[in-house]
Amino acid sequence: MFTGIIEETGRISAILRNGNSIRLTVHANKILQDIKTGDSIAVNGICLTATGFTASTFTADVMHETIARTALSHLRHGSIVNLERALSVNGRFGGHFVTGHIDGTGTIIKMERDASAEWYTVKTTSKIMRYIVEKGSIAMDGISLTVAKTDSACFCVSVIPHTMEHTALASKGLHDTVNLENDYIGKYIEKFILGGKENSSDLTRELLEKYGY
Repeated sequence: MFTGIIEETGRISAILRNGNSIRLTVHANKILQDIKTGDSIAVNGICLTATGFTASTFTADVMHETIARTALSHLRHGSIVNLERALSVNGRFGGHFVTGHIDGTGTIIKMERDASAEWYTVKTTSKIMRYIVEKGSIAMDGISLTVAKTDSACFCVSVIPHTMEHTALASKGLHDTVNLENDYIGKYIEKFILGGKENSSDLTRELLEKYGY
């Protein structure tokens, strides 16, 4: 579990491809102070397991499913990434509940300065927009942000200078891709309240039809 409050930015120092999987090596500082093999670290909002580390880097293996659902394929050597360790039991909860399980991606289609703030308009799929509500929370590249506006295909967030200075968002530009994680509470509420075959996933519907449950 994470909070969406980024602890520091890191830098991709190596990308080793092996078939459909990737091994990332990330240069970091603060998060390495108490790291152990097997710890969970959110990299641009993606929950990854640290499989090894040095004094200045950690490595993580990324499977095909994660690559397909996220913007990891856009990372290059030297890319700046947001980093957050899993929430500790005595930590402050400053953002919102973030699992590190990415729902999909979005594309930045507009950037606009408003005094000291920066507005981002992000276009994404109807499946993701379904769970985005005005004044609700969204994790964008792992950053806990408040949704300011929505329409059928896009949402807007207003980012304060502190967030711009302490995350990798400042390195993003028009048409760049970002990882998105919906506030999962809405998805559970929908499933519990609506339920039923008509609201099931494609896989569930296929199984229901095949086995007649």
